[in-house]
Amino acid sequence: MIWLVRHAQPVIAPGVCYGALDVPADAQATRQAALGLAQRLPPKVLVSVSPLLRCQQLAQALLALRPDLSHQTEARLAEMNFGNWEGQRWDALPPEVLDAWTTDFWRYRVGGGECLASFMGRVAQVWDAAAQARLSGVAQVWLTHAGVIRAARLLSSGQRQVLAAADWPVAAPAYGQCWRYQGSSAWLEDEV
Repeated sequence: MIWLVRHAQPVIAPGVCYGALDVPADAQATRQAALGLAQRLPPKVLVSVSPLLRCQQLAQALLALRPDLSHQTEARLAEMNFGNWEGQRWDALPPEVLDAWTTDFWRYRVGGGECLASFMGRVAQVWDAAAQARLSGVAQVWLTHAGVIRAARLLSSGQRQVLAAADWPVAAPAYGQCWRYQGSSAWLEDEV
């Protein structure tokens, strides 16, 4: 089983692009998410953590409650890098740049940062390794971001490319919540 956990609510104004922007999460919400997760995780689960602060905070809070868990920072679990769009309001971005992205959704380097092909490629590397470990009975937890979880959901169904913006999933766990993958495209949407 793979638990995919989204970080707690970030401390940033609503409507601001913050993919790879290293913003903290709300401390109280992080503690609450860690407490719920600590009570539900089985023993001997491997915790892989995005290097971004909001996920590292959750890892620290979780490991304080569950020192039995092994963990590692996994750079490939970071949210998509939106380049110079980071820190800008979505509604302030010029319509022509948003149109350029949706026109070439797979290859467009968003804000000069990352393209979806690169993002999905790095998440796929971690997903494939996790799938192999799962076959060996190793349970895992990813402390990560909505975009990574959406990508993992696509990967679980065998989809490795998204050419149209309309095909990118909208659904994701709420802040501090998780989805569990059980294999064969079976997902459980949980509250932590």
